Amino acid sequence: MKAAALALACLAAAGCERAMHNMYDQPRYKAYAGSPLFADGSSARTPPPGTLAAARGPFAGTTSGRLGGEDADRDEAALAAPAMPYPVTRELLARGQERFGIYCVPCHSPAGDGDGLVARRGFPHPPSYHIDRLRNAPDRHLFEVIGGGYGVMPSYGDVVAPPDRWAIVAYIRALQLSQWARADALPGDARQRLQHEAPP
Repeated sequence: MKAAALALACLAAAGCERAMHNMYDQPRYKAYAGSPLFADGSSARTPPPGTLAAARGPFAGTTSGRLGGEDADRDEAALAAPAMPYPVTRELLARGQERFGIYCVPCHSPAGDGDGLVARRGFPHPPSYHIDRLRNAPDRHLFEVIGGGYGVMPSYGDVVAPPDRWAIVAYIRALQLSQWARADALPGDARQRLQHEAPP
């Protein structure tokens, strides 16, 4: 009885194996072969209007290495720059603020004073960006700390691309300026608004 059950199980398994191969080796037309299914007798069908061939368009070559070269060149240039390589624009600051919010705020806080939520829960407090040492540090120092880490701060080089590191540096400089701006350096309308809003 057991032998019969074992033989039946083997036959069933062999049938499954054959069915699996049938799935991989389905009937298909070879290129340019004729077909009685279509009125024109051809198996090759004209693509619908608006179809983009796989070998053209923005995703062509994504696995061949043809795309991505510009990104690699951009990253190399950013890594080699001794100082801020980009003009500080609203877009660069917005990108830096976004990346800062993701990677830096948990420890450094939104104001950059080193009192982030992670530090409040026991992790060592990082130094404030508003101390003289960091306000006077070269941009390249901040860039390298983001990429390589410093003290208990881990390296973010594997998750923050070099151009984004420079964007974060630009945003840190904006944070520093926000805490150390002189009132007489502000534009007239901002200076007046500050004077009206200042407590007596």
